[in-house]
Amino acid sequence: MHIFSIVAHPRSNSFCHAISATARASLLTAGHTIEHHDLYAERFDPCLSEDEAYTVGDTLEQALARAVDPVLRAHREGVAKAGGLLVVHPNWWGKPPAILAGWMDRVLVPGVAYRLETADGMPEGLLAMRTALVINTSDTEPERERRDLGDPLELIWGRCVLPYCGVESFKRVIFRPVVGSSRDTRESWLRDVDGHCASRFGSAGD
Repeated sequence: MHIFSIVAHPRSNSFCHAISATARASLLTAGHTIEHHDLYAERFDPCLSEDEAYTVGDTLEQALARAVDPVLRAHREGVAKAGGLLVVHPNWWGKPPAILAGWMDRVLVPGVAYRLETADGMPEGLLAMRTALVINTSDTEPERERRDLGDPLELIWGRCVLPYCGVESFKRVIFRPVVGSSRDTRESWLRDVDGHCASRFGSAGD
């Protein structure tokens, strides 16, 4: 499988980066190919410009033509051809970092990720990718997340974004609490990443 990979954390030595590196190494060992993007390292601009603003009737060719920024065009092309998605990011205020939210605005657009032909707001997913793994770091305890907050990241990825882009199978993994965690705990979490990648993407021969 060809997998599009994103990590969104401003510090290159973050645990998110360690998770992403571990996941990508596991996927490569399993025989997959990967297109990887570190949004902060690339200085990805999260702001959708007037010139590249989309319309609901765009085709893929039109969506690519609107991407006057070559970095944006590469992301749209990469997402359009990938068979799987790997995303690693922290939970900040119950949402992805702004740079990743802006990535959604600029990349997951009509013609690339979905088509909207009726007025009922129900899009047709266009992505070739059928499976996604989203890994989050967090400092919120699970019970408080469910009781007080309603797990907004699960809603964002699992109900508001991926299903409408054509992704049929989604898994979200959370490592927490990261603050105060021991080295042994983090190493254990990194070992778990291999299993999550295998269960979500399998091996290239599967």
